[in-house]
Amino acid sequence: EVSVVTPSQATAVLADEVRTGSLIFSQGDCLAVKAYSASRYTHVATVVVEDNGIYCYDSTAGIGVRKLPLAEYVQSQRQAVLHPYHPQTPFTPEQTRQVADHLDSQLGRPYGITHHMSGRRATGLHCAEYATDGLIACGILQAKAPARVSPASLAVGILKADLYAATDSLQLAPEPTPVPVDEGCCARLWRETCLCTGACYRQLLAWFCCK
Repeated sequence: EVSVVTPSQATAVLADEVRTGSLIFSQGDCLAVKAYSASRYTHVATVVVEDNGIYCYDSTAGIGVRKLPLAEYVQSQRQAVLHPYHPQTPFTPEQTRQVADHLDSQLGRPYGITHHMSGRRATGLHCAEYATDGLIACGILQAKAPARVSPASLAVGILKADLYAATDSLQLAPEPTPVPVDEGCCARLWRETCLCTGACYRQLLAWFCCK
């Protein structure tokens, strides 16, 4: 089932259900990831719940490996479809420390996707490789070639092994834009032109820059 929600609504839903080790897969428009991985999903982030908040770790084009508060991460996904997967068994304190330590240790590494085809490790790190390495670090998962793992193959693997369960998907929609009171025709035309141009620009960024 897919629910259409704004980023703020999606954040509230996810905050209630995620736990350390949750994976948030997304179905976006990045052409590079689609071409290299032939994946239904184009991105994945790993969730870690800390005392001071909920954080998402991922590796993304143009930025590299990063750590964002849940709300900022959801906002960064714009109009993608989010597919949350949660561990069937909660992580132990030791597993929580191990996955967090590994994810933290990789912060700042550049993004890379071309090595996905060869399976060889590279300076860059792609999102599914990063998430897979985190699960390996805490003993949840085993993989011979993490660089070859795509978001889709990771999702299939954790479901097949009964390690994770999927919950309802969330289709992100833009937050409503307040309409100015007593707006004239020219002002309305200009505002709508700006909105349309901005939407086209963001779509091009999603296709070609994976942003």
